[in-house]
Amino acid sequence: QMQLVESGGGSVQAGGSLRLSCAASREMDSTGYMGWFRQAPGNHREGVASISSFAGRTYYADFVKGRFTISQDNAKKTVYLQMNSLSPEDSAMYYCAYTQFSPGAPMGQFNYRYWGQGTQVTVSS
Repeated sequence: QMQLVESGGGSVQAGGSLRLSCAASREMDSTGYMGWFRQAPGNHREGVASISSFAGRTYYADFVKGRFTISQDNAKKTVYLQMNSLSPEDSAMYYCAYTQFSPGAPMGQFNYRYWGQGTQVTVSS
């Protein structure tokens, strides 16, 4: 079992920054991946970034490259998403998700079994 709790969301002006955290109930498996996803009202859920537990390899959606950074702590129980240069298009509910097994598509939502409740990010123009 794995439980995830997101935090760090809030309201910021365009160009601002936020740092999201995802606290896991246990250490990630060596084969595990943690991903960040987001969903705005009326939109489908989309992958934002992901990281492999063992090697720390990172993956990013094109629309966040150069602005967002995903990372994990040494204990591999917390994953972060540093978000810079935020724009209104980034406004969404952000979710962290975990898969025990290395996915073929690291940012495919259906590859992730465990999900947090989400944290709201609102960016005003």
